[in-house]
Amino acid sequence: MPQNSDFNQALLDFDKNHIWHPYTSLTNPLPTYPVASAKGVRLKLADGKKLIDGMSSWWTAIHGYNVPELNTAAEVQMKKMAHVMFGGITHEPAIKLCQKLVEITPAGLDKVFLADSGSVSVEVAMKMAIQYQHSKGKSQRHKFMTIKGGYHGDTTGAMSVCDPEGGMHHLFSKFLPEHLFIDRPIKQFHEQYESEELSRLEQFFRLNSDKCAAFILEPIVQGAGGMWFYSPDFLKKIRQLCNENDMLLIADEIATGFGRTGKLFACEHAEISPDIMCLGKALTGGYMTLAATLCTKEVADVVSDGEAGVFMHGPTFMGNPLACAIANKSLELLLHSNWQNRVAKIERQLKNELVPMAVALSVKDVRVLGAIGVIEMKDPVDVSKAQKFFVEHGVWIRPFRNLIYVMPPYVISEDDLRILTTAMVEFINP
Repeated sequence: MPQNSDFNQALLDFDKNHIWHPYTSLTNPLPTYPVASAKGVRLKLADGKKLIDGMSSWWTAIHGYNVPELNTAAEVQMKKMAHVMFGGITHEPAIKLCQKLVEITPAGLDKVFLADSGSVSVEVAMKMAIQYQHSKGKSQRHKFMTIKGGYHGDTTGAMSVCDPEGGMHHLFSKFLPEHLFIDRPIKQFHEQYESEELSRLEQFFRLNSDKCAAFILEPIVQGAGGMWFYSPDFLKKIRQLCNENDMLLIADEIATGFGRTGKLFACEHAEISPDIMCLGKALTGGYMTLAATLCTKEVADVVSDGEAGVFMHGPTFMGNPLACAIANKSLELLLHSNWQNRVAKIERQLKNELVPMAVALSVKDVRVLGAIGVIEMKDPVDVSKAQKFFVEHGVWIRPFRNLIYVMPPYVISEDDLRILTTAMVEFINP
């Protein structure tokens, strides 16, 4: 490692022995790769090696890194104020952000709660649903319906509606609240459901709706729970059944929001509007943590007129002005760009270059939707081995379980995307 690097072995040793990275062990840690800087679609490691980022820093960096417009937005806002409390105080960046979110999200979502992270936005949504039902005199409706294979975050409430098997919920069985899970949708994105195939949903609601406040799901794309892309017919049916059974529909668009699936929001594939929507990840273009929970006027009115008289939540960093200012500029960059064409082009290239791998003996399935490409292997991937291979090939791809996947920044070039897909193919067929 170069002597002038910000990193030295002592720092890396401390990292290895003292710092918990996401889903890692401190007794048997995975290797970590020190990043010195990032620009465009490339991460620069401390040793000078550059990697094309295929992960958009977990769905967030849709514009790439070190974006001049976002840098300027941060600098301008910092000269005014980096943070003020949101209790009893408001400010222009938050107001403008909420105005824009109301404008661009599905119809009816016109009340906005600003949160710190995606997990918190899910907690907020679940608490909204509970307060809503309680205010309507239905306090027995304190459970949630959801589908297996989902992922909604790592805080307690969010974790309780994540996949009960893949989420290792048995470790927390005496701690987490228990909710009601139905098998994940069987039809893939471009497949249609027959009416009889949806009858099990009707039965599920018939048996359980009287004790459930809401149905929570990731619309169309299940992310970290398995990268499964399902039919819009399923989502349409869930919307219908929630209406018929006086349940709210919560759409977790934290990963899918802001164009990743080819629509601005994944709910648009099914032409439905949820009662509550969670947003995060790409909201600030990967610059700062910020999330939002939107709901309808009806939800807000019922909650506000209930026993508490207020919505019972208020994060310390709620409405952070710096994060809101960057989010405003990030949304402006997105909406004023040709993002639809960029995502469609990425989708075509991912299909052309990854789908042929479906015939490989070690591959179970290949799935592509929007700017998401997934190769599902028959066996679990050795993450340490895969990570080393990909770094050696100049790309940053981080598999999990049996999935090798990419969700690149929208600004990636055709040549750079080909380097990513080639590395995936070569790892599977060396």
